[in-house]
Amino acid sequence: MTDQRTIAYIDCFSGISGDMFLGALLDAGLPLAELRGQLALLDLDGYTLAVGKKGCGAIAATSLAIETTEIHPHRSWGEIRQLITASNLAEPVKETALSIFFLLAEAEAKVHGRPVDSVHFHEVGGIDSIIDIVGTAIGLDALNITSLQCSPLPMPRGWVQCAHGMLPLPAPATCELLHGVPVYGVELSQELVTPTGAAIIKGLATDYGPMPSMTMTGVGYGAGSQELANGQPNLLRLVIGTARLAVEPQEVEVIETHLDDWSPETFPYLSERLFALGALDVALIPIQMKKGRPGFLLRVICDRASALAAKECILSETTAIGLRFRPEQRWTLPREAGTVPTRWGAVRVKKIATPAGEVLTPEYEDCKRVASAHTVPLKEVYAEVARAERTDFKKDT
Repeated sequence: MTDQRTIAYIDCFSGISGDMFLGALLDAGLPLAELRGQLALLDLDGYTLAVGKKGCGAIAATSLAIETTEIHPHRSWGEIRQLITASNLAEPVKETALSIFFLLAEAEAKVHGRPVDSVHFHEVGGIDSIIDIVGTAIGLDALNITSLQCSPLPMPRGWVQCAHGMLPLPAPATCELLHGVPVYGVELSQELVTPTGAAIIKGLATDYGPMPSMTMTGVGYGAGSQELANGQPNLLRLVIGTARLAVEPQEVEVIETHLDDWSPETFPYLSERLFALGALDVALIPIQMKKGRPGFLLRVICDRASALAAKECILSETTAIGLRFRPEQRWTLPREAGTVPTRWGAVRVKKIATPAGEVLTPEYEDCKRVASAHTVPLKEVYAEVARAERTDFKKDT
């Protein structure tokens, strides 16, 4: 079964900051009037939003500048939490904004060696950072984006001046936030990923890598505030689209090994164990191995969560002393389990939605049961199911 969802891909070829991401959301269709109206629900004043178009190389992007008279933007995590919690923003918006700020608080606490509740934000405690993060939450909710994926992030060298003095790039808080996130080094001495940008990625992205499969519905460009020394445009690209997201996993792990000193009579037992552990498919393929010996290729397909248990099972139940494994994408057709009526009673089938239309396929084990119980050829049961109409299908409840 599948569902249509709005997803987005964050293309960070020049890094990410809070204002770049919010600018990209505006460029992709977030109405400025709605952003202003939602931000007004915060007990926050003394600022103006300056939104316009900015040419970055050959690309016109949306730039966002937050002009404020605030001089010492020092707020504690507790103060920001109270500000957001006490507002009249929608609960999903509050939850998203608070989760991003909490990640920032954790990172700052780790860097400075103090408890999370005692953290005082400096730059990220200012009005501009609050608007960037809360505005991001507003934009995702308004555009109904349910899933975000992100490209690997560029990591420069050099130094940045902040309230704590000179800090090495990437900033220490950025490094703390990006644990587990794919990054790569670049020969630039300018900040490309800010702590706010890193927190947005860490808090919202569900996966990293190339652009996911989608039907594109919009693209937004958010302009950065600095000119990059290598001449590349300082932009963030946000690609929005719809994806048919399957209920079952569409990224799987394929595990393989060659066996030339193993008796295949234990294969049925091995298969049963692997399926019980969550394997999606198990195959044994005859091959000819070194020195002309006959052998087998054992191939197991499972979801990523079941992969470790499957590997341990193979190494325990066969003579394999090593395994190969790799992630792969798959595309499965939507299907439903149910029954169709026959002269021998209900028989289990699957209804599969193919590009050419829906088809009913019999379940072998149930057809075998009917054939044995009524002493009829198995092919006759199959033929009876094949004559069933799709309107006869009764979905399992």
